[in-house]
Amino acid sequence: MSPAMLNALIAFVPALSVAAAVGLYWKFRSRGAMRAVAILPPLACVVLSVVVGQSIGTILNPVASEPHGPVGDEALALHRESIVADLHADPLLFGRDLLERSEAGHVDIPRLLDGGVALQVFSLVTRAPLGYNEEATDPDRPDLITLFALTHFWPPSTYFSQRERVLYHAGRFEDMAARSDGRLRLVRDRGDLETLLAARRAGEQVVGGLLAIEGSHVLSSDFRDELDAFFARGLRMASLTHFFDNEFAGSVQGLEKGGLTMRGRELVAAFESRGIVIDLAHASHATIDDVLAIARRPVVFSHTGVAGTCDQYHNLRDEHVRAIAANGGVIGIGLWDTAVCGSTARHTIRAMRHVIDLVGDSHVGLGSDFDGYVRAHFDASGMPLLTQAMLDEGFEPDTIRRILGGNVLRVLRSGLP
Repeated sequence: MSPAMLNALIAFVPALSVAAAVGLYWKFRSRGAMRAVAILPPLACVVLSVVVGQSIGTILNPVASEPHGPVGDEALALHRESIVADLHADPLLFGRDLLERSEAGHVDIPRLLDGGVALQVFSLVTRAPLGYNEEATDPDRPDLITLFALTHFWPPSTYFSQRERVLYHAGRFEDMAARSDGRLRLVRDRGDLETLLAARRAGEQVVGGLLAIEGSHVLSSDFRDELDAFFARGLRMASLTHFFDNEFAGSVQGLEKGGLTMRGRELVAAFESRGIVIDLAHASHATIDDVLAIARRPVVFSHTGVAGTCDQYHNLRDEHVRAIAANGGVIGIGLWDTAVCGSTARHTIRAMRHVIDLVGDSHVGLGSDFDGYVRAHFDASGMPLLTQAMLDEGFEPDTIRRILGGNVLRVLRSGLP
């Protein structure tokens, strides 16, 4: 199903429920029904809207049906001794308690542990215009995230404030970490990262979480106080754009697709000075060029495919693969069908090999986009399948270790405070 169709589904059900609720109430009242009776049909419509809203995470985030072979002892041992780091997932958007195993979506802490994931970047999504698409998105369209806020019972402060949405989800993450008995830890700096890695080496079942914002539209033009507030709550990665252009930079999916503005240049400097890693995902070609011209630290492109193996407009061109490598950055290759033009680990590995052929194996990482409105190859518990597939494709163990997480760790050690 296309993004436009999914957007229409999400918006249509609540809108229909509201219209039906009002219409049914007045119809029953006009026929002389008691108020308590007249309110039952509209109440049923509202309940239906909430049920559908609560189910969106399952509907929009399926797993591919293609069969996977078994994971052999060699692959499993290599996977377990590696540090696995994934650069992008969106489960906070869907309201699940991530400490509990779920059949919905792709990510929770039990499945991350099953998949051997040591570090997961959790993206905070704050706005998604109705009808967003891969080529040109109007930011003034109605906001789908408002519907998520309503149907998932977020606090009223989040209904119309993107800033409050960031703070709310950061607070939810903090609460889950506090209740996790040490299984989930927030990574704020290099010290936290090294403590996490030591715990993993000691055999502890623990996942580190790093918080990111997807799109700097959440910030106002006078952004410094807001950025400091987000930083204090754990923000350590940020993309300049999401589905649309903003006052800082152009999006590859925006209307104008321009580069960095003067405010955007100031924001890049502010990110780097605080120890917030810059993510170029969703950035326009001009924005990528402008950021790499001034960045003083390695960047990431958290989740993508490459045009060399899957010629989608939003996928990275070879010249930008080379430019990110020259910066010392890492490209997170996706684990979903439309990024790699296929539904198996083999298609993801084909994209990885293309990057390696261009710039070597020090600039490839994992960018699953789990729970990001995608049909993933597998959920988080299936990460060892990727290691098995890399071995099957002839990747050397050292290359596999770099791809699974070693390259990401290098960038984080350079960029975190």
